[in-house]
Parts: sequence; structure tokens; C-alpha cells
Amino acid sequence: MDSILLVRDLLNATEGANGEPVHHKPGPHITHVPTESISRAAPYSALILCIMFVVIFAVRHWLLEAFLLEKYYGTIYTSMDETNRRGFLNHHIAVATRLLIFITAAYPFIDVAFVSASLHSPYAGSKHVTMGDVLLVISLGLIAMYVFELFYRTKISPISAGHHIGVIMIGSFAIAISMDLEHQPDATIEFVLCLVWGAFDIISEFLPHCAIILYRVYPTRHNFLRKVFYIGMVSTFASTVLETILTMCLFGSLWDRWSIGFKVATPMLHVLFASCQLWGTWIFYKMMKKQERLINEQSGMPGDMERALMREKSDETQSVSKKSADVVTREISSNSQSPGS
Repeated sequence: MDSILLVRDLLNATEGANGEPVHHKPGPHITHVPTESISRAAPYSALILCIMFVVIFAVRHWLLEAFLLEKYYGTIYTSMDETNRRGFLNHHIAVATRLLIFITAAYPFIDVAFVSASLHSPYAGSKHVTMGDVLLVISLGLIAMYVFELFYRTKISPISAGHHIGVIMIGSFAIAISMDLEHQPDATIEFVLCLVWGAFDIISEFLPHCAIILYRVYPTRHNFLRKVFYIGMVSTFASTVLETILTMCLFGSLWDRWSIGFKVATPMLHVLFASCQLWGTWIFYKMMKKQERLINEQSGMPGDMERALMREKSDETQSVSKKSADVVTREISSNSQSPGS
């Protein structure tokens, strides 16, 4: 019995700045996150962001464009036009950045949002680096990735542009207000909720980037691409549903701590983000159907449009046959009723 009580107390505890557990009443861990600054490095966010821009430029200019993509993909890469080539490179930047963020931030994110740590808890036992330090840097990394995409790509849909601008503005806003806790007491929980949004963005958007890369590399493997796009469609839809359930549950559990502005704005922003993700699901559905149509054309089987035309022609043939039969029936009936019959 004592061991059960000990486990319960540990689950209901939050680590303080010195790593010691601070006990709370039962409930989701996020409801016990103290109001505190994200990181001592927050005032230097602009400098960190500029360093990330320089790193992305160096990787793009002196590594990917210089030789790596051409060496690995050969004529597949060199034969692309400028628009597709930029998009292809951007997808590689996005995949690498998301993978790096996932590896670096998985542990501190889960510990701060769902387990027992606070933003000021030591990172992996470090005496100098805190959970908040790491989460601040990876948040700025996600922002830098989206800024790069907006500037680098020559063609981007309004939906994608709106999504990226929203992530950039909301992430920057969450970091900025955390430096004024006196007037923004809900800044800490807003940052943690943004981390939840960002985590789903990292995971759910990883496969779509990989799918587009595969689409450029294997454009004639229609059955393979159909499966890839199907998985992308299902994963983005499932991720959106799960994200909505989790974020709204966390948002509701913190209801008493939100100011009126966040109570109104947060659901609206989530609807906008969810709409963008569902639009991605629709795009994957259309790409999957396109691959199915190409498969049918190659195998000689009629596609959706062809089947519709065949049904229409069949209906017309049946209608003509019915009219002809009616005419013949009337003629026979007329002849049978004539006086000389």
C-alpha cells in the first residue's frame, strides 16, 4: 500500500529548478506547470534565429546545391526545372530539420508537458542547460525552417503560406510574452500548448515531405506512390483528429488560468491550423486517385472518368433500344387492329 501511495505522489509531482519534486493535487501535469520564464536565453532569440538562418544557408548553398543532391540523385535532380528543384531541396531541408528537432526535443517536451519537469528543470542532469533552453532553441528552429521555405520556394499555395505565417507569428508571440510574466501570467502555459501544436506539426508533416521526395524520384511507380499517398492521407487525418482531442483537453483543463483573450483566440487558431492540415489530407486523396487512374490506364482498365462515360453511353444505348422496341410494339399493335387483318 505504501508503494502505491509513493507512485501516486511521484506522478503528481513537478520538478523544481533544483530537480526536487514539488507535490500537487491530482490532475494533468500541465495544470501544475508553474508560471516561469522559458529560458535565460529568451532575450537572445533574435541572435539564435540569425545563427540558424546562416546554418540553413550554408547547408543549402555549400552542401545540397553544390554537390550532394546532384551526386545522389543524378539526372533526376538536374533535369528538374527551377521551381521543382527548389521545392525538392526545400523538402530535404524540412525532413532533416524535423528529424533533428524530434531527436533533440522528444525527451524535454514529454517531460515538461506530461511527466514531472518544469521549464527550469535541468536537461539530462546538466548543471547549465535547462529544459526550457532546449525547447526555446528547437522552437526557433521550427520558425527558421518555415521562414526559409517562405523565402526560398518560388511557388507556394495560399493555404501553406497561411499555415507557415501562423506558426511563425504564434511561436514568436509565445516567446515574446514569456519575458513579461507580470502582465502575461498565462505566457508559460501558452508556450507549453504551442509545444503540443509544434510536436504534432513535426510528426504529421514529416511523411508528406518524404512523400513528395519519393514522388519526384519515382514518378512512374504508380502503385508504390498510391500506397505512399494513402498512408499520407490517413496519417494527416488521424493526426489532426488526435491533435484536436489532446489540445482541447489540455486547453480545457487550464480554463481557469487563461485570460479572456486566450480563451477566445486559442480555439479559433486551432480551427485554422486543423483546416490547413485537413486540406493536406484532401491533397493526398487527390494525388492517390491520380495514381489509381494512371494504374488503370496502364493496365487497360477503365478509370473513374472512363467508367462514367461508359455508363452514360450504356444508358443512351438502352434508351434508344427501349424507344425502338416501343415503336415496333405500336406498329404491330396498329397492324393487328387494321380491318384487313
